[in-house]
Amino acid sequence: MNFPVPASEAAGLRSPATRSYLDFEKPVAELEAKVQELRSLAVNGDAVQINEELARLEGKSEKALVDLYATLTPWQKTQVARHPQRPHFTDYVKGLVTDFTPLSGDRQFGEDAALVCGLGWFRGYSVCVMGQEKGADTASRIKHNFGMARPEGYRKAVRVMRLADRFNLPVISFVDTPGAFPGVDAEERGQAEAIARATEASLALGVPNIAAIVGEGGSGGAVAIATCNRVLMLEHAIYTVASPEASASILWRDAAKAEDAATTMKITAQDLLKFGVVDAVIPEPVGGAHRDPAAAVQAVGDAVESALQSLLPLSHVEVRQARADKFLAIGRSL
Repeated sequence: MNFPVPASEAAGLRSPATRSYLDFEKPVAELEAKVQELRSLAVNGDAVQINEELARLEGKSEKALVDLYATLTPWQKTQVARHPQRPHFTDYVKGLVTDFTPLSGDRQFGEDAALVCGLGWFRGYSVCVMGQEKGADTASRIKHNFGMARPEGYRKAVRVMRLADRFNLPVISFVDTPGAFPGVDAEERGQAEAIARATEASLALGVPNIAAIVGEGGSGGAVAIATCNRVLMLEHAIYTVASPEASASILWRDAAKAEDAATTMKITAQDLLKFGVVDAVIPEPVGGAHRDPAAAVQAVGDAVESALQSLLPLSHVEVRQARADKFLAIGRSL
């Protein structure tokens, strides 16, 4: 399955003119705008006269970006995890999986485009791949329901996981969802039961499964495909029982306190690594994965490959036991 991509994005490059800045990035945005302006002058004018100022501004801009991203708050990390230009499931498939063949439908109700499943080759290994796709523009976001799966998406995941188990194919999950779709139609078709069945299927697999949380890991919608032998997490991703906005509404009846909720809930990769909820944190390019999507995709691929190689020698019984031990141990040392 081929996914066309502009050459500039394939190389992981985005100019400041096409880059989307978050509110807290405004100081960096101003510096990079000045750098871009000077570069244009260097092309059209006397480069010798402005090279010194350009070098000074570039150094200042790079330092500002490094300093900013070294001290992100949990709420700022939430914003980075939701960045519209952050690589999504489709980008990881394009960058890491060859001969990807999507498998559609749950054989009960229909197809769900929010949760994509399929088979392909990952660095020489035949694997099953699944993950939430949020979409990159208005049309694709509507098509994929912003990465919020309905029950048929999770039942499809169960069907594909059982297929992978039958044919001894490791399962790789790319998690990026604000949560399962909370609509009336989803509830009518058994959303909670479908999520529980997917979680059960993940735990029961005799083949290794690895989850990479690459953006938002929201609630049961994420857990359903992230109950794996290894749970990896990008440096600025989040993993939470509910969104900060929803949590603030529940705890304080005020969604405006989402920033406080994000801090209190310990949703960052660094906190979750301490608690043993995730097994490894994958560094992102300076400024977040959206700054250099190609580098972020390859970093995730390297981490997944390393985890997969450590699990492949295990028997089916050992794989199941190791997975059970991992989840039963969470929180015991606190």
